Amino acid sequence: MNHREIIITEDGSNTLFNKAIGEHYHSTYGAIQESEHVFIQSGLDLFKDVKSQINIFEVGFGTGLNALLTYAWAEKNKAPIFYQSVELYPVSIEQAKKLNYPELLSIDQSVFLKMHQTGEEKVLLSEYFALQKNLISLQESRIPMNIFDLVFFDAFSPDAQPEMWTEEVFREIAKSMKRGGVLTTYSTKGIVKRALKSAGFQIEKLPGPPGKREILRGRKA
Repeated sequence: MNHREIIITEDGSNTLFNKAIGEHYHSTYGAIQESEHVFIQSGLDLFKDVKSQINIFEVGFGTGLNALLTYAWAEKNKAPIFYQSVELYPVSIEQAKKLNYPELLSIDQSVFLKMHQTGEEKVLLSEYFALQKNLISLQESRIPMNIFDLVFFDAFSPDAQPEMWTEEVFREIAKSMKRGGVLTTYSTKGIVKRALKSAGFQIEKLPGPPGKREILRGRKA
């Protein structure tokens, strides 16, 4: 039985509602709008002047929206990106076909569908974008050390998945990041801020997208 339902958000882009845990994958105020704000503008845009390959790790591949926006950014800026993600419960290709992100972003749908078909092997989707998607839990994955410039932390909320937002998890992520690496997330809960600080991140609150007052950005000290 399919426990995910497609919802149209206020900016016209789709999200999914996970009926099993009672949460949306994105803000209902606007899925694309939120992802652009939290992960691209507050994270990836910091690397516009970087000339070498940018390595990104995403916690929670989900609908693939963050990856697709990153692909578009890489193409626009002609910047090589390696994008690695973990996702224990991948969206089916049938459901991915119904998501309207490629249409709204003017990207060939075949690129988006390849993202959802990609498995454990690294796949080059363009001259500038390579994707490796590991179908495993974050806790079970072996994240390489000292490689990532940027982390998109996009798990379900701390209320729904408290095991994803612990000091231990953020310590492991910190080990995978280069010195000065950046982590962005939508959650500003006290337990998240405390866990990030305890794991060695310097954190700052930033203005949030419509419908959310603030978001968090952390830097590996």
